[in-house]
Amino acid sequence: MAQLSNDCFAFGGPLLTVDEARTLIVERLSAVVATETVSLSEADGRVLAEPLTAPLDLPPFANSAVDGYAVRHADLGPGRTVMPVVGRIPAGRSPSGTEAARQAVRIFTGAPMPEGFDTVFMQEDVEARDGEVVLPPGLKRGANRRPKGEDLARGAVALEAGRRITSREVTLMAALGYAEVPVRRPLRVALFSTGDEIVSPGEPLPGAGLYDANRFMLASLLRRAGCSITDLGILRDRRDVVAEALGAASAEHDLLITSGGVSTGEEDHVKAAVEAVGRLSFWRVGIKPGRPVALGVVRGKPFIGLPGNPVAVFVTFVQIARALVARLSGEVYAPPVPLPVEAGFAYRKKEGRREYVRVRLERQESRMVAHKHPREGAGVITSLTETDGLVELAEAVTRVEVGETVGFLPYGVLI
Repeated sequence: MAQLSNDCFAFGGPLLTVDEARTLIVERLSAVVATETVSLSEADGRVLAEPLTAPLDLPPFANSAVDGYAVRHADLGPGRTVMPVVGRIPAGRSPSGTEAARQAVRIFTGAPMPEGFDTVFMQEDVEARDGEVVLPPGLKRGANRRPKGEDLARGAVALEAGRRITSREVTLMAALGYAEVPVRRPLRVALFSTGDEIVSPGEPLPGAGLYDANRFMLASLLRRAGCSITDLGILRDRRDVVAEALGAASAEHDLLITSGGVSTGEEDHVKAAVEAVGRLSFWRVGIKPGRPVALGVVRGKPFIGLPGNPVAVFVTFVQIARALVARLSGEVYAPPVPLPVEAGFAYRKKEGRREYVRVRLERQESRMVAHKHPREGAGVITSLTETDGLVELAEAVTRVEVGETVGFLPYGVLI
């Protein structure tokens, strides 16, 4: 596995914007996972390791897009045209080769067009009678015909390397005849939570304890990003415990992720623990909710420390850690583009940091209006379950008024 230098994330400038943080990830990291070949049925969710070219024309022959009657457009008159029906071509059968001028052929969707026939009338637009068909005027040449190679020409690049495979890509690869495809191996992620106050769900809850939500949320997010996860549980607030666990995990994993303990309080020990076995470059990222976010290297492996509050963990993962996972996985990743909606709330914020406001959408006549969740705290988990996504407010924005257009990010495009 690739080893990173301890200072690869060093940054001495002012407060980083979210975009600058993502840029640093792209500039200073590369894919760390090897490639393998998997069957098409196992390709969903994987990252394509090499570009795929079309080994054939798609479609491989000119064919009908509808059920109807194929003709030569040059044979049509200015008014209604009556032609004898001389053949029948269902999908999967080749034309007979005896079709001639001023003749129509009954044809079905996906069936190959006879040589020289260039137009198809839909069956509902014609009048069929004994042995002939009455064709209406006005149909353009080439209507309802799919040319050979219309979708892709043989030899053209069908899919670029770095693309995460979904059902759409699987469809195209299957249509091109690929039974196996080269993909990146899943990124191996070691996942920890930190804190004396947290326990795993199912265990007895102490009087001052909290159930660990972050680790399970992160595991879900990482699986959706195609990662292989090792859940290493909860690390207690002791420098030596955290340092030993991170050092051991670095030997078998491509990325280390923790939540909690990365601030500067007396009980936040992750910073000192990482520096005992590597180097931590705190990223002073202008993001809310989210600070602090920490990035570093532990024995040659990248480390990212996320905040302790669940909503802050979610936001920093989808806006920063997701880009890190993509880069290490060899995935070409672009943050989702916010969709314009109308603000149904007024809001003030500080200049210089990007904020993500949890909102629910409501359709009002022809408009989609975003309403802010009434509770803003980074520990209010229901602000995620009772909303539809995030409104992104750029660094330069200081206020939002009711009725303004704002950018909306649905949860579905973030995870």
